[in-house]
Amino acid sequence: MKKPRETASAGGHAPGCDCPTILSQVLSADPAHQEHLAVLRHEKVKRPTIYVGTGTCGLGAGARFTVEAIKDYLKQHDIEADLIEVGCIGLCSAEPIVDIQLPGKARVSFKGVTKDKVAGLLDAMMKATVPGESVIGQHRTEFAEMWPDVPCLDEHPFFAPQKRWVLANCGIMDPASIDEYIARGGYTALARVLSGQTPEQVCDSVEASGLRGRGGGGFPTGKKWKFARSAPGAQKYLVCNADEGDPGAFMDRAVIEGDPHRLLEGMAIAAYAIGAGKAYVYIRAEYPLAIERLKAAIKQARDYRLLGEKILGHEFSLEIVIKMGAGAFVCGEETALINSIEGKRGMPRPRPPFPALRGLFDKPTIINNVETLANLPTLLTIGPGQFSAVGTKSSKGTKVFALSGKVARTGLVEVAMGTTIRRIVFDIGGGIPNGKAYKAVQIGGPSGGCIPTQHLDIDVDYESLKTVGAMMGSGGLVVMDEETCMVDVAKFFMDFIQRESCGKCIPCREGTRRMLETLQRITRGRKSEKDIDALTRFQSVMHLPRLAEVIRETSLCGLGQTAPNPVLSTLRWFRDEYEAHIYERRCPAGVCQDLVTYRIIAEKCKGCTLCARRCPVQAIMGTPKSPHYIITDKCIACGACLDSCKFGAVVKE
Repeated sequence: MKKPRETASAGGHAPGCDCPTILSQVLSADPAHQEHLAVLRHEKVKRPTIYVGTGTCGLGAGARFTVEAIKDYLKQHDIEADLIEVGCIGLCSAEPIVDIQLPGKARVSFKGVTKDKVAGLLDAMMKATVPGESVIGQHRTEFAEMWPDVPCLDEHPFFAPQKRWVLANCGIMDPASIDEYIARGGYTALARVLSGQTPEQVCDSVEASGLRGRGGGGFPTGKKWKFARSAPGAQKYLVCNADEGDPGAFMDRAVIEGDPHRLLEGMAIAAYAIGAGKAYVYIRAEYPLAIERLKAAIKQARDYRLLGEKILGHEFSLEIVIKMGAGAFVCGEETALINSIEGKRGMPRPRPPFPALRGLFDKPTIINNVETLANLPTLLTIGPGQFSAVGTKSSKGTKVFALSGKVARTGLVEVAMGTTIRRIVFDIGGGIPNGKAYKAVQIGGPSGGCIPTQHLDIDVDYESLKTVGAMMGSGGLVVMDEETCMVDVAKFFMDFIQRESCGKCIPCREGTRRMLETLQRITRGRKSEKDIDALTRFQSVMHLPRLAEVIRETSLCGLGQTAPNPVLSTLRWFRDEYEAHIYERRCPAGVCQDLVTYRIIAEKCKGCTLCARRCPVQAIMGTPKSPHYIITDKCIACGACLDSCKFGAVVKE
């Protein structure tokens, strides 16, 4: 019985290949090598090849069951085929995604391939018929025949507006194959840098490119590197911050799961530039798949002399260590992260001195996030001039966003800096589903802010976002529709920040608690109050803006200083909602349960008694076949009456 060859589980490289051979073939650009490289890139296949997206999002949608169903199908039909597990291509809402490539034909992507749809899809494709209802698109290629009447993947509305540098290989290549990464141009930037550029020249190139840190404030990367390079001391460290803690952010995880060698190559380039011989990847333990693939990639790179002693025969050596964090949000702050690596409690340190001068183990240390480092192979390949040609005057290159929330197409999006929020949400994301209206997008996580409808056409860059009280942050982008309560959104983020505060400084520890208590008070109804609660409620509301400013000005670290942003942003753009909560004790979106009231429209009520029977507190009165009514003082606003009414007689106000 023939079995499918599973390349993703091998974790190694193709027989007869080695790093110098493949690298020399890629660097030489000799046409004689192109066919071999095309085979390594799976652009030419000798038998059917099936790719399954098994990133975390794919697995969550049932991709593991899809893989097993494919194995069973191939076994039952005695078909010899390759089965390759890839990362997330970005279109998370279409998972599980399966690509099928027949010899001599282009690769085709299909959406929503759950285990029950595997047999039908493979039946059709093995007969060279493309089922149109589930097609996402075919991959453009020069090495195979394109399918007629099948759109190209790069023409899909989700992918067409994107510029994919960091995500170029994600969902396309086998993350467990170092040979395929090299065949796609991987590690060539590192090879060229080691053989032809000094560390100072690399720093100059990165500074000239305009690359800024993609993890928060956007400090110029090249300038940051030069601080560490010029700092005294023989021992220096590089740290990759993969501690992705923002709610709604999953960019780092997806990049590592789908293209781990890109990160390793970027880290090697950065370590060479600053003079570091040891590097750490600080990653949360909640990312087991990313950690597994990163460990396998590090082993492969060592076997190929791309890590370890005297990389590619040069004097430069680098050891990369994985350090798993416990998931504390504060450890995303660089000095708290340093403490955690050193085995101490993850708490921020006063600055100065900055880590570039005195960081990990009191040595000069550069901390960059995953996306910043993953930009380096492309930057050094195309050059600083071409890199800086993309973007805006002050924000160069691309930015990866995790698009989620009330939007039709959720997933990973990479766009040129300067792309508008409208283009991301409506063109790439497909707009708001179910005919609802756009209300806001939360960008930058707890440290960011909300962008309302009137600023939908704002450019995505570091400076523009600040003008509307938001910030780039790590790249979480959560879309909200008309049914979202902005006071509730602020309360959610403040609750998150308050729980994740390390507690070291009083403004953050106590100030965020007071802000949360204020938000909780204004979302409660009258029957929850007693004594002087109503007075306290108004007093705390009056002090809310001033309290936010005190926290911002006096907190120790960047996380505390940006903690009030969700409140200040929503208060700035959605003051009317706050006023409705405060003065009218009403939630316009109908989200805050204590402020919601239910009413029965007598003209529509048929007296079926179903709502009365479903009410858990007997707050609905009336006789059969006669209009019912709700006793407001007894109602707990659970919504059971609304859900049970078949005549639309119950309304929420």
